[in-house]
Formats: sequence, structure tokens, C-alpha cells
Amino acid sequence: MNRASVLLINPWIYDFAAYDLWAKPLGLLYLASLLRINGYEVKFIDCLDMYHPELDKEPGLKRGVRRRYGTGRFYRQRMPKPLCLKDIPRYYYRYGLSHRLFVKELNRIERPQAILVTSAMTYWYPGVFEVIRVCKGIWPGVPIILGGIYATLCYSHARSYSGADFVIKGPAEGQILSLLEEITGKRPSIFLDSPSLDDLPYPAFDLIRKIDYVCLLTSRGCPFRCPYCASHILQPRFYQRKPEGVFREILFWHRRYGVREFAFYDDALLINAKEHLAPILEMVIAEGIKVNFHTPNGLHIRFIDTKLSRLMYKAGFKVIRLGLETASDENRLEKKTNYEEFIQAISYLKEAGFKGEQIGVYLLMGLPHQDPREVEEAIKLVKGQGVVPHLAEYSPIPGTKLWHEAIRCSRYDLENEPLTQNNSAMPCLSERFDWANVKRLKELRFS
Repeated sequence: MNRASVLLINPWIYDFAAYDLWAKPLGLLYLASLLRINGYEVKFIDCLDMYHPELDKEPGLKRGVRRRYGTGRFYRQRMPKPLCLKDIPRYYYRYGLSHRLFVKELNRIERPQAILVTSAMTYWYPGVFEVIRVCKGIWPGVPIILGGIYATLCYSHARSYSGADFVIKGPAEGQILSLLEEITGKRPSIFLDSPSLDDLPYPAFDLIRKIDYVCLLTSRGCPFRCPYCASHILQPRFYQRKPEGVFREILFWHRRYGVREFAFYDDALLINAKEHLAPILEMVIAEGIKVNFHTPNGLHIRFIDTKLSRLMYKAGFKVIRLGLETASDENRLEKKTNYEEFIQAISYLKEAGFKGEQIGVYLLMGLPHQDPREVEEAIKLVKGQGVVPHLAEYSPIPGTKLWHEAIRCSRYDLENEPLTQNNSAMPCLSERFDWANVKRLKELRFS
């Protein structure tokens, strides 16, 4: 049979705020590689492409900016605010390519046999819907498959309203080949016998126009069950890759494509560090390659010690984020750490050579029934250690332990409208924790 063709699309972001903090559709890129080794012709359109040659010529687009280590601001265009979020005192944007450029990219591609669209935050679904609508207008009858985080957490909503012909729930590697065989008639030659990342080819970062950085996934899932987090829903089982395989991937991207920036995407990078992360870093150090590592997801503070801190510094870690959540031991979620352990971890990192501005600390803000004084105390405690507080605005996530409590105290219809799960909307604000407090706490972070 002739080579089957599939188009993969990373959709726009519609939101009040979005920033490229090493943000790439890693799951979709893994699927791209899996399809290629099975003989599919794969095309890819990234609606968040920062390097499209015609971006700067587009009217109405505010220019994106690249910053250090490959991060930066997306191009953006102001859009009408959703009616259900009309009370939010901020502008609303579509981030990424203009509509015209997206259509132009589609028209450059021959009609595919199937289209795969990924999804991220539940409240980013407008970009997903718009991509599906445009594709159906250009290629009526081409099956569209939707997967990703929104599709998994809001499965019924996606089935009912997205316009996709198929919606995949959960990890797609074990489902996509059988589904595409039904659609295209192409029988896959390479099946995955297990969900292990060690069995997958490297994600297809070569499909991206310019590789500023590579996202590394050395494990999947998380053994913790934080009440605000959906990691265990998206990936119920926790498992780690072999350290040698991770090191070979780093070498591959560095030597073949000259990549220097690597962002760890793990939800639990430091679990079993002596047998997992430490050997990876030791191999990087022994090889002598000059690369930079970053941890946009919060690291578990309890597992940071002197040896690991020194390995991280010597291997080239540049941006570190820690998950403290709150400075109140009484209200600490899941008891993953305490303030004494936090102080000790900061001490280990600084003794290893890290500067305070390299260490960011995530603090949750806007939790159900949260007292703003608790957040204020946490900001002051973090700043007192000479490191940088980052306010992580709470987003209610379906299926998590806090979900039903968020529904009870929210001013929005969280269950039926995922747009209202937007963290910028602060869905669980109260008379005690209002917009004035939000503004004051954000200013306190920078004062």
C-alpha cells in the first residue's frame, strides 16, 4: 500500500497570559516519531511557531521575544473575552500564528489521510476547536483525532463539542496505531509491548522549524497524590527510564543538532535520584559536554541533598524551580516537605554554587478557602532565604482531590464550562481573598 500521510497540529493558546517556559507538545512529538518508524509520512504544523518567516509582516500581531535559555514571549493577537470570563480585569489573546498564516500552512500540504490534534490546559480548548473547524473547512471528510490533557480530563466535553471524529483518553501510543490502521488501512510493523519510554524513539524535535531547546522526559507519572495535581490521572503508573538511555538522548540532540538547552519535563525528577538522575548527571559530567539543564516543573524539596546539589551544579543546571506550595506546616498539602527541609535544601544548593536568582519557589495562590495571609507569609519566608517566589495561581482540575471543594466554593460553573477553570480567573476567590489581595501579593513578590 502507498505511504499513508498524517498531519499533526499543535493548536493555538487562547488565554489571558501565556509564556514559552520550555513549552513544546512533547507527547505529539513522540507520536510523530512512532508514526514515522511505522512508515507514515508525517507533517507538522505548530501554531505556536516563533520562527515562521512571515510572522513580523502580519498586521495585528504583537511581536514575540526570545529570551535567555530559549524561553520567551509568544506572538499574540488580542481577541474578544469569553462572556463567562467577562469579570476578569485583563485582556484576552490568541497566542501564536495569525489565522491567515495557519490557513496558508494548511494549503501547502497535500490532503492527509488523518489529522492528529493535541490539547494542553483544559481551558485552552478554544484554540483546539478553532483548529479543528478550519481543518474541516479545508478538508471535509478527513478524520480528525483529538488527544492530550484536555481530551483526557474533559473527555465528555471534548466528545460533545470539539468537532473531532475521535477523542483519545490517556496516553496515545498504545491506541493511535490501531486507530490509524482502521482509517488508512496501513498495518503497523512496530507495536509497543509496554508503556515504557525506553521503547519509544526520540520525540521528533527535528520537525520544529528551529530547535531552541529539547524537552526531556526521564519518567512518567508521580508516586505522590497532591490534591491539586492531575499527574496520576494522566499517567496512573510511575516508571523511570534507564539512565543510559536518557544520557544517549542528550548526546544525540547535542551532537547532531547542536542543542545546548534541555528542560526536564518530569513530575517527579528526584525520585530514586541515586539510581536515576545522579547517574545521568555523572555521565554528562564525564563526557565533558557543555549543556544547560532547567526544571520548569517544581522539584521535590525533600530529596535535595549535598551530593545531588553538587552534581546538578557541575552538570550545568541553570534554572531550578522548587515546589514549596505553602509556608504553613498546618495547611501543607500532602505533607511532601516542611519549612525546615526547605531551608536545608536552599542551603545545599547555595553551597554547591547556585545563586539565589537561579532558584525559584512555587507558592500556590487561590486555593479553596485559602487565607491571603498564608500566601503573604510564604512570600516573605522565601524572599528571606534569598531566592525567588513564583505565585502559582490555582486551577481546578477535574478528577483531583480538590475538585469537588473547588466546585462548592467557586463563583463559576466549573463542571460544565472548562474555560472557568482558568488559573488567571482565580476561580476560587472569596470575600476574604479578592482581586485586591491578588494584586497586593503580586506586588509583594517584586518589592
